Amino acid sequence: MNKEIKIKKHEVAHHFDNSEQEFNSAKLGMWAFLGQEILFFSGLFVAYIIFRMMHPEMFIYASKHLDWKMGALNTVILILSSFTMVMAVRSAQVNKLKQCVNYLIATFSFAGMFMVVKGFEYASKISHGYLPAKFFNAESAHESLHIFFGIYFTMTGLHGLHVLVGMGLIIWLIIKAKKGHFYEDYYTPLEMVGLYWHLVDLIWIFLFPLLYLIG
Repeated sequence: MNKEIKIKKHEVAHHFDNSEQEFNSAKLGMWAFLGQEILFFSGLFVAYIIFRMMHPEMFIYASKHLDWKMGALNTVILILSSFTMVMAVRSAQVNKLKQCVNYLIATFSFAGMFMVVKGFEYASKISHGYLPAKFFNAESAHESLHIFFGIYFTMTGLHGLHVLVGMGLIIWLIIKAKKGHFYEDYYTPLEMVGLYWHLVDLIWIFLFPLLYLIG
């Protein structure tokens, strides 16, 4: 039988006056971290722009070697995962703790699906020799094709790493949610991980057209 999850009241940390101050401080810190993440990926986007301006025809040609259907599928998966993350936070806010757990599990499942699709895509590129830099060993009409795949593997690889980190955080949230740590007066960790997850989603929404839909 499914048992109701009992709420475990949160105690405000000693260095905060109240829960609102604790929440606002956590949110400020998270936005500062997300700002750093945006700057980090901005450098990669600048590199993309520079090389695309230098090799416009090659980028169009190289993009045709990517499976846009897989990219589109992963875009839909991540958008759905953002929705379930939002619903997990909302469920905690109205004390629907079992729903919160279920939505977190769904979010984790979507993240896993994203990585599986990306794994198949990587396997296909590796098998055909479409690798970055000196590892590139496929026949091509463009000598500089390795540049595109260097950018592709760097940007999507780092994004995938962020997805894996997010999956680890979601597992942590599921464990805490099952213990009743989140409810209407305390859902700070859910909110913070949710912000991180939405950034991961947003970055992919930029990566998809820039890499897959050039041609």
